[in-house]
Parts: sequence; C-alpha cells; structure tokens
Amino acid sequence: MAWKDLTAERRTKANFNAVVAMAAMILLLFGFALGPDAEALRNAAAGVLWLTILFSGVLAFNRSYQLELEAGALEQLLLYPGERWTIYVGKLLANLTFVFLMEGIALPLTGVLYHVAFPEQWLAVLGVLVLGTIGFVSLGTLYAAMASRSRSREVLLPLLLFPMLVPVLIAASGATAALLVGDIMGDSAAWIRLLAVFDVIFLIGSTWAFPFVIEG
Repeated sequence: MAWKDLTAERRTKANFNAVVAMAAMILLLFGFALGPDAEALRNAAAGVLWLTILFSGVLAFNRSYQLELEAGALEQLLLYPGERWTIYVGKLLANLTFVFLMEGIALPLTGVLYHVAFPEQWLAVLGVLVLGTIGFVSLGTLYAAMASRSRSREVLLPLLLFPMLVPVLIAASGATAALLVGDIMGDSAAWIRLLAVFDVIFLIGSTWAFPFVIEG
C-alpha cells in the first residue's frame, strides 16, 4: 500500500509539490506578519514551523484515499484478504514519507527566514520533529479515512483533526523552542516525554480504530 502511493506520487509529484508550496507560503506569510524584528522572528520560529507542518500536512492527508475513491477501488481494497489495519499502516508510512520530505525543506527555510542558528542539540531537534510528526500523521491518516467519503472532506478533515492535535502542537513547539535557545532550563525533556506518550496512544488507538472507521 505504501509503495503504491509513493510510486503514484513519484510519477506525478502533484501532491508533494502542493505540500511544499503550501509550506513555503505559510512561512513567508508569517514572516511578513511578524515584521523585520529578528528577535521576534526567532521567538516565533518554533510555533510557526509546527503550524506550517500541520497546515501543509493536511493537504497530504486529503489525498490519502483520493486515488482509491476516484477509481472506485476502496470497496474492492477492503475485500482483499488480510487484516484491514495493514491498510492504515501502509497509508501511514506513505504520509510519513511525504511529511518528512516536506520538513526537510521547511526546516532549513525556517532557519533562513527566521534568523535561527541551529543549536548544538540539533539531533534532539530532529528527534522532536520525528516524534511530533509521528503523532500528527498517525491521527491525520485515521481522520482522513473518516472524512474520505464526505463531499466536504477538505473542510471536514481540519475541523476534526486540529482540536485533537492541540496536545501534540503544544508539546512539540515547546520542546523545539526550548532546544533552539539552548535548553538552559532543561525544559525539553518533559515535553519530549509527553510527545512520546502521545505517539504511543495515538498509534495504538488509530491502528485499533481504523477497521471500524473505514467501514463507516
């Protein structure tokens, strides 16, 4: 499932290009809104980065099940032998790949636009990105399945998803902000532990709930 989605995207690149363009536009707009003050830009960088990831990632989720729906293949897919949670895992891996690639562009762009010099704990920053992205994508892939049959799924998905992502957004942006300023007070450890807990809960809960959601 993941290989099919990635192969289809590699041939067209339409989804990935849209996600990257959305991320760049959000970063630029927030930069213009915050003004030329370098200190204000640095202070806002972590929050802006995570909002960019969230808003851009929704574009990838909206297309998660679109190919199957347009071809009328979703019902046939559900009839294939095997556990239905494996469909979720395949979609999850494909979406993780899309979002990680987008972050690979958004992260250095944030550093340039927001005057952020990446700290010595840059590996920890990458670890926070990975943890936050896993929590975000695990829920996004589930809610995309929930909204996939709705005519207004582009509007319904963020309305359902964003309220559930508030804990992940707070923990991820808090840990990232602490690390970008050197983590003098050691605040990042508590946020990272919280992120890890959310990841475990969201992954297990989404994998368990997917067979019921996709049948709805």
